[in-house]
Amino acid sequence: MVIEVGCNSGAMTALYTHARVKSLLFVSLLLLMSQIGGLYKFNDSKSDENSALNEFIDPLSSSHNGSGTNSTESMTRIMMFPPNAEVTGMHIDANGNFFVNAMHPDEGNYKATIGVINGIDWNDLPSSVPELASSSSEGDIWHGIRTSYGDYQVLLQSGEVLTEGGNAGGIYSVDDETRLFISEKPDYNAFVPLDDNGSRGYLYTAWEERPAGISQVEIEWNATSGEWNVLGSMMLNLSSVNGGWVFCFGSMSPWETPLLSEELYFDNTQNWNDANYNYHDDQQRLEDYLGYYPNPYDYGYIMEIENATTTDLGFNKHFAMGRFSHENAQVMPDERTVYLSDDGYDTVLFKFVADTAGDLSSGTLYAARVTQDNSSDSATTGFDVEWIEIASSSNSVIQTWIEEYDGITTADFIAGQNSYISDEEINDWAEGRLNEDLNSDGTIGNAADDRVAFLESRKAAAALGASDEWNKMEGVAFNPNAPDYLYLAMSDVGYDMSDGQGDIDVTQNRCGIIYRMTLADEWNVNRIEPVISGGTYTSSATYECDVNKIAGPDNLVVLDGGQVLIGEDTGKHESNMVWLWEQHIEIEIVDEGIDNESSGTVEAGDEGAESSIPGFGFILSITAALGAALIVIRRE
Repeated sequence: MVIEVGCNSGAMTALYTHARVKSLLFVSLLLLMSQIGGLYKFNDSKSDENSALNEFIDPLSSSHNGSGTNSTESMTRIMMFPPNAEVTGMHIDANGNFFVNAMHPDEGNYKATIGVINGIDWNDLPSSVPELASSSSEGDIWHGIRTSYGDYQVLLQSGEVLTEGGNAGGIYSVDDETRLFISEKPDYNAFVPLDDNGSRGYLYTAWEERPAGISQVEIEWNATSGEWNVLGSMMLNLSSVNGGWVFCFGSMSPWETPLLSEELYFDNTQNWNDANYNYHDDQQRLEDYLGYYPNPYDYGYIMEIENATTTDLGFNKHFAMGRFSHENAQVMPDERTVYLSDDGYDTVLFKFVADTAGDLSSGTLYAARVTQDNSSDSATTGFDVEWIEIASSSNSVIQTWIEEYDGITTADFIAGQNSYISDEEINDWAEGRLNEDLNSDGTIGNAADDRVAFLESRKAAAALGASDEWNKMEGVAFNPNAPDYLYLAMSDVGYDMSDGQGDIDVTQNRCGIIYRMTLADEWNVNRIEPVISGGTYTSSATYECDVNKIAGPDNLVVLDGGQVLIGEDTGKHESNMVWLWEQHIEIEIVDEGIDNESSGTVEAGDEGAESSIPGFGFILSITAALGAALIVIRRE
């Protein structure tokens, strides 16, 4: 990275990236305080000196001598995938290894693939990363997965024979281990190191099916070959949690346990035991897997893999974090606050606050209610956020409520009736919470417990006034080494987000938007703003979204330097892609008091820094300006 600062005719401009300026901050601010008087020649009063200091610390809020900032962005295409393949499983480990999968590619030519990019530390990128041409062809390499940077290594493909028996992606019945089918849908990857330097570990991969699966592959880095060796592989037995349902994206907890997400995609539980329901085949497959008819309230949660470095694995579904179509959970640095994205249509943004740091088994569930800006352009319109408390409980208490619905089958279904929690029960619970007659029947209902909040979380949140108009909410991502923002993907902005009513009403963007969320005290999100917009959308085109911009953003990963990796899941590009997005801040400080003859350049790169500026004091002043520039980034 090069940082360049120049002074000419009274103008000073600093252009830099977020990734490597952080180390300058502390020293820079100290130097700023010592040099500010000399730079501005404000020697006649203390108040003038303080004014100059404030100018540096927050140049956005000042008009002193024409100072200002500009923001530019770069979007670099770094991967392309085979036809029909969705980008999944994006995960960066502590050593900067980038694990990423190709889900359900063109079956006639490719297999679903789990793999990793070798040779690159993605947490320590240079200032410029090469771009992959959009004309790149899947035929360029046997597996069809192309990269502009590093080498993609295939670790496992669907159907491969595993060292511990069975096949990769194989889903096997609980009772007699009969193989029901082989999945082509590997999703989230979680690498759990087994040694101190992260050169050997277990790679856990979720398989997004009904019923779902999890594979465990032991891998070890081979420094001689520059690749990973596969030491062992197996599919895991999930019978202890009655199996899984559509394990989708995921995350790692701060205490290094994988958090997998059950993407429920079953909006109306009333239909669960209706044998004539359009999608009843999914429940039948789950019945074949279990050997008995499934309880719908066993599915739709965040599941933590405990003891992940041992052979004594534990699977813990966190009922207290709510039941809905989980895309993923992002645990914040306090180890209590968790943001939860809800994939589907007419969905809700949730937050969970655990009772105890590092323990997600009990706490309080919240839902977001947003107030839209006085505008409607989806590319620029943001939202203020307030959080509605839904309820508090624990896994153990909620488990007792779930068990009350065991044993219900299709034989119990009666058209027009409900074998599970009804909308009337949800309304009565909400009326009791709000002390308000919501359905205008002349009475205020109540409920004996809070099961509605945790077993029908989306409907419960809406009944209390949360905003339930989000459309295709995807990954939510944060990096504690770049702690300024939380990012949230919306793969298709439309439908209830653009219907002319409700809390959210913005223009459509069928190519998707990535939002950036600002954080207040205690890791509390208080603002949502668009930061990356897809498009242009052309409805008449074979592939409707511009090939040089994002479409259908899904997986998100925030790197240590603040850059964002974006994985696509769309049919609006011929090939799904991975993009590297980075924001650059340009600060311009204009001051007539600067000696025009004092000019020069400072370059700070991987191999050190050079200076051609006469005068050590001026060098220190410019260094201080760079430190102050970081504060501008953090404030924005």
